[in-house]
Amino acid sequence: MKLNNPINKNEQLKLMSDEELIKGCIKGKENYQYETYKRFAPKMFGVCLRYCANRDEAQDVLQDGFIKVFNKIDTFKFTGSFEGWIRKIMINTALRNKYIHFRTHELNNLEFVEHPSVDEKITSDLSYSYLMKLVDELPQGYKIVFNMFAIEGYSHREISEMLNIQEATSRSQYLRARKMLRDKLEKIKRNEFKS
Repeated sequence: MKLNNPINKNEQLKLMSDEELIKGCIKGKENYQYETYKRFAPKMFGVCLRYCANRDEAQDVLQDGFIKVFNKIDTFKFTGSFEGWIRKIMINTALRNKYIHFRTHELNNLEFVEHPSVDEKITSDLSYSYLMKLVDELPQGYKIVFNMFAIEGYSHREISEMLNIQEATSRSQYLRARKMLRDKLEKIKRNEFKS
């Protein structure tokens, strides 16, 4: 898409495909980078929020992540979703960032729990925003593993490789997170029943 009319450049950028934006970003065109940022930043900020303790930290991770996106954009192979590629960079940035307040060796040193009986309907009965509020209240290690497995769809094997922990530790952290979520939900329901 050729940008002849300067009055319509911004509108034309908004209508461009991801592929056209990527090619402009590879050439270092700032207006293409800005449009890419505007297009994907809102969703990616939500991703960053799931891994950070607060909005300021999430904003820092988002900025660092987009710097990596633009520095590595020439490595995107056009096989698969560009949004998915950006999401993976954001998650990796968050996990490797100084803002994540836990150490993976602390996860490895936790006792393993037997697989608790978890009501499989716990997450299906909740609205997404309410579930995210409850997830955000989890201890950092539980929160990260829960997000990676239940929200992002990583396998426990992938999580173990990304966090440098045992696969069994990932499973244990996920099960503990689900149990904690179930317990919180049951407590809320009991309090509502008493009212």
